[in-house]
Amino acid sequence: MAKKKRQVRADFRKNRSNPARDRIRADAVDPQLDEAASRQSVRGKGELTRRRTLAGAEVVDDPSGAMVLPAIDPTVCRLGRVLRVQALVSLVQLEDGTQRRCATRRLLKTLATDQRHVVAAGDVAWVRPEGVHEGIIERIEPRRGVLSRTSRGKQHVLVANVDLVLAIVSAAEPRLRPHLIDRYIVTAERNGIEAVICINKIDLCNPAELQPLVGVYSQLGYRVVLASATQGWNLDDVRSALHGRHTAVAGQSGVGKSSLLNSVQPGLDRRVQTVSAENEKGRHTTTTAELIPLADGGFVVDTPGIRQFQLWDVIPAEVAGYFRDFRPYVSQCRYPNCTHLHEEPCAVKDAVADGYIDVRRYESYLQMLDDNPAR
Repeated sequence: MAKKKRQVRADFRKNRSNPARDRIRADAVDPQLDEAASRQSVRGKGELTRRRTLAGAEVVDDPSGAMVLPAIDPTVCRLGRVLRVQALVSLVQLEDGTQRRCATRRLLKTLATDQRHVVAAGDVAWVRPEGVHEGIIERIEPRRGVLSRTSRGKQHVLVANVDLVLAIVSAAEPRLRPHLIDRYIVTAERNGIEAVICINKIDLCNPAELQPLVGVYSQLGYRVVLASATQGWNLDDVRSALHGRHTAVAGQSGVGKSSLLNSVQPGLDRRVQTVSAENEKGRHTTTTAELIPLADGGFVVDTPGIRQFQLWDVIPAEVAGYFRDFRPYVSQCRYPNCTHLHEEPCAVKDAVADGYIDVRRYESYLQMLDDNPAR
């Protein structure tokens, strides 16, 4: 007896407007027929128009949310890795090393989702070859190690399937933003990704001034690398952090992400620009995330520079749990649902006042709660 195919009822986006009424002259219509037709409808109503049954599909849990896996023909489709997504075209490298420019199957694009884009750099995808160098992405495999943020109310997946985030900030030009470091760290903790902090452009300041900041993160167990891409300082430390790892390189525009990668692996020739002299803000040089193989093993994903990084899928009650320095004190608060804002007594606030928790880290926590005003 043949095995019964699995069936999944999936939600779809409402991407089609109601059809226009037939343009028929009023005097050419029989009033009785017109009245009878108005009482009949063959179209679905309300939410029913947004659901379809997919034979052979399955639903799996994913860091990006519940993911529908459509059925594919493994004898035709081939497995690959998404190197770059640009507009409607994704560059995918197949298992045999060949690369194909792929469009995305319409079914994937019309499934209801909280994501801004269905395909992201680093995704493992099933591709149906078309022509000589083209193909169609038929399915995206479940992700792990997702680096994402909130953008326009949706999840913007910067990169998928990484095990390390190299959070790059600059000592100057643009100014150092420790709060951005904390946001990358919380996202990494949330998704089970290791985080390494790299402070670039240390030739533009006195490195001794950075020691208090370095000490805070080092005591929490995070690796901190002080480097200079232009002077070649401590590049071996950066290489050792990247060696054999699947790394997402993240940071705001102008901190020198592409310059650092060019120095770590000569020959990459990543495009770079200078920082604006008027406002010390970086120019958007890298416009799309791209997966880059490294000569020493592993790969990096050079992500576009961003100036704001709002957390995705982190409710206010969870934020404190992702701060390593808060954890020893959270259980000592008087109230089990303490927000560490106005409650008294609060062990976290007491630890801040006594100097056991860095004041600036506590301020980062408050800013993250402001991203999620519902408490």
